[in-house]
Amino acid sequence: YCEKFNSLTLLREFKVLYQGVAVMTFDSEYKPFFQPPGWVIGPIWAVLYTTLAISIFLAITNRDKIDNKMLVFGFFFIQMALNLMWPDVFNSARYLLSLVMIILMTFFSILYAIFIYESVPVASKLVWPYIAWIAFASTINVAYYLEFR
Repeated sequence: YCEKFNSLTLLREFKVLYQGVAVMTFDSEYKPFFQPPGWVIGPIWAVLYTTLAISIFLAITNRDKIDNKMLVFGFFFIQMALNLMWPDVFNSARYLLSLVMIILMTFFSILYAIFIYESVPVASKLVWPYIAWIAFASTINVAYYLEFR
C-alpha cells in the first residue's frame, strides 16, 4: 500500500521532527568560546525546521513553476538527509566526517535556494537563516576538529 504524498503528510512528518528537536541540546566538556549554550540549540532548530518545512511546502505546491524540479527537490532532500545524520556523526566525535557532511549540507542548501529563487522567492528566502546557521555550525565543527585531531 502506497500512501498518496500530499502536503498534510509532509507537515505531519515535520511535526514529528519538530517535536524531537525541540528538546535537543548540545553538551560537551570542550566548547569553543563562540559556541552558544546548549539550551538554545533546540529552540533554534525548531524554528529552522519550521522554516524548512514551509519552504519545501511552498516549493512543492508551486512545482509547476520550478525548472528542473526533480533536481531541486533532490538538493533539498540530500541536504535534509545529511542534516538528520550529522548530529550522530558529530556527537560520536567523528569531526572530520561531520565537517565534510556539513559542508555538503551547506552546498546543497545553497543550490536549493538559488534554483527556487526565481520561481518561488519566499521559499528561497525561508532557507537563508538555515544556511547562515549551518555555516556558523560548521565553524564550531572546525573548532572541534582542530581541538581533537
